[in-house]
Amino acid sequence: MSIELIIADDHPLLLKGLRDFLEENNFNILAQANNGKDALGLIEKHKPKIAILDLEMPEMTGLEVATACRIKKINTKIILLTLHKEIFILHQAKTLNISGYLLKDFAIEELINCIQKINVGEEYYSEKLFPEEKNNLNTVQNEKLTPSEIKILKLIADGLTSKEIAIKLFIAERTVDKHRSNIISKMNLDKKHNSLLIWAQNNKGKFF
Repeated sequence: MSIELIIADDHPLLLKGLRDFLEENNFNILAQANNGKDALGLIEKHKPKIAILDLEMPEMTGLEVATACRIKKINTKIILLTLHKEIFILHQAKTLNISGYLLKDFAIEELINCIQKINVGEEYYSEKLFPEEKNNLNTVQNEKLTPSEIKILKLIADGLTSKEIAIKLFIAERTVDKHRSNIISKMNLDKKHNSLLIWAQNNKGKFF
């Protein structure tokens, strides 16, 4: 029995190419959409095993569709296709239990393997997206962070602000901010707001 899929992308040519490729490889496309809202409706209607979604779409993004599926307790596995190589987005995807995350430029050569792994309950995050990510997850083990930085990282994971951490540790707030900056640099994290918080919360209990 072929794997049943829903696909969605707001670019008509990319959507057609994706569908043609999947059908040529004997996957069953139940329906397709060109925006996130319609994609969610199709997922609710058909309850496919897997949905392949563009990250950025009108109405709802792929992340927003995944969030809605989680709230509605829909068991469809989500694969996101993206043009972005941002660690911040990867961490968002992981918090939503998204099963696959592929860079569009390399999607064709990885997609079948990704679908097959997800079909048997595994996850697939393309190494082409973040070749340094595995190293990032081992930074604490490799002792790149100082004891002070690890202590601050734990408090960040608990949701404390720089001011609250400074009060708790009896140090200046600017000292906390300096530590935060050093951690972001050492972990090669995105400098966007909350990226360090998301990383710390995702890895709390794993590495510190």
